[in-house]
Amino acid sequence: MLETAPTNAPRRGSRFGILLEHLVTGTLLVALAVALRHALPLSEAFTWKVMTAVFVGGAVTLSLSIKHLPTSTLGAANHVTLARAGLVALLIGFIGESQLGWTAFSVAAAVLVLDGVDGWVARRLEIASDFGARFDMETDALSLIAIAGLVWQHGKAGPWVLLAGLMRYAFVAATKALPYLAGPLSPSLRRKAAFVIVAMTLIACLAPIVNPPLSVGLALAGLLTLTASFVIDISYLARAAGQTRP
Repeated sequence: MLETAPTNAPRRGSRFGILLEHLVTGTLLVALAVALRHALPLSEAFTWKVMTAVFVGGAVTLSLSIKHLPTSTLGAANHVTLARAGLVALLIGFIGESQLGWTAFSVAAAVLVLDGVDGWVARRLEIASDFGARFDMETDALSLIAIAGLVWQHGKAGPWVLLAGLMRYAFVAATKALPYLAGPLSPSLRRKAAFVIVAMTLIACLAPIVNPPLSVGLALAGLLTLTASFVIDISYLARAAGQTRP
């Protein structure tokens, strides 16, 4: 996951490069979805699910990148995150499909590996940005929802496993009722580790050789780790809000 870093205000100029990058990525993803549709026992709806995810996700990302990026292209680190988001679209397409074998496991594992690559590239090239950090974080959250959905669908854990993917969105929704939850949080290795642990445990559950009760135990361990991390952050924000009250 990426660290946040100050960025310059977006300057006016051509955004054709960003548009082209999204179009090329979307086209490649749709082509890959079609190829998978013919290579694997997938339904006709698979391609449409992927296309919908690509269109909706791409439109949101394109709009935000044009608005917030100070450059005319995404940059190397965001290219990696965009590719990772594309793989998440494939995971969304897998939801509702059967007989995936090792395919879903392999795609989910690639998503997690690339999560480390985009951060490394950003730090290596010193191009970390607020947009890149947010793009990375939202891709993380969406990937957990897709993976948790597949874990439940294939009977590896109960519907409670979806909490792993919904927790981030529940936290954001809670900031409307409890504004102090929107307070600043410093970068945390513990927070990153919690995401990696829950992602690894859920991905392990997707392996065809991992079945209940082992898969249930793995999913529960990951969920509890993530929950503990959120509890620590919420407690910190509550204490900080209490200290600032007159």
